[in-house]
Amino acid sequence: MNISTITPQAVPAPIDHHVSVAGKKTLSGPTRKMIDSATRMFHWLFALSFVGAYVTAESESLRLLHVTLGYTMAGLLVYRLVWGLIGPRHARLSVLVRKLSGTADWLRSLRSVKTLSDIKWQQGQNILMALAVVALLLAVIPITLTGYATYNEWGGKWLQHIHEAVGEFYLFLVIVHLVLIALLSLFRWKNQAISMLTGRISGSEPDLIKKDYKVIGILLLMGVLGWWISQFI
Repeated sequence: MNISTITPQAVPAPIDHHVSVAGKKTLSGPTRKMIDSATRMFHWLFALSFVGAYVTAESESLRLLHVTLGYTMAGLLVYRLVWGLIGPRHARLSVLVRKLSGTADWLRSLRSVKTLSDIKWQQGQNILMALAVVALLLAVIPITLTGYATYNEWGGKWLQHIHEAVGEFYLFLVIVHLVLIALLSLFRWKNQAISMLTGRISGSEPDLIKKDYKVIGILLLMGVLGWWISQFI
């Protein structure tokens, strides 16, 4: 999921311009750093936790794993909020706020549109992606709270049904997010997802980030792995 990552919109690498170097998929031509390792680590741990929690939701034997992954999502949400306040500028929550703040003006601009070419397509795309990311983050709150209550057998079956419904809604949000990434990749003929894998985009300009924060990413991974291990020993 480009559960997507919260980073400023930038022009990503072409879809089919890749070469293999030392066994790693890289971008051909000059590239510059766009997303730091800590942000990418959050993204993939968050995505993995949701997928794992969803596929284990109906299994009684894997209930502890399901609960552990659900709590992991909640912990990662807290991390992301903190990182969005004190982290590098490209990962700040203010980036999302800035994109969403233009929603009303963009909608009003549609009134004066006479042809499709008059529409500010890129701004609209950025708003949609920002909305999807915000929804994915905020939806962790009800899914975790209802999951906690269900695990502790509060509220009976009705609360369990709410938890399941919220889980299905979250899957819907994930699918919307992925579809948006695919459509934007086709629309712009640029791969919108590769930067979350490599951290880089094509371009000869200076790096968009000055520091990669690998240590923060490693500490985050160690913290999550430590939490997982502590639940099963």
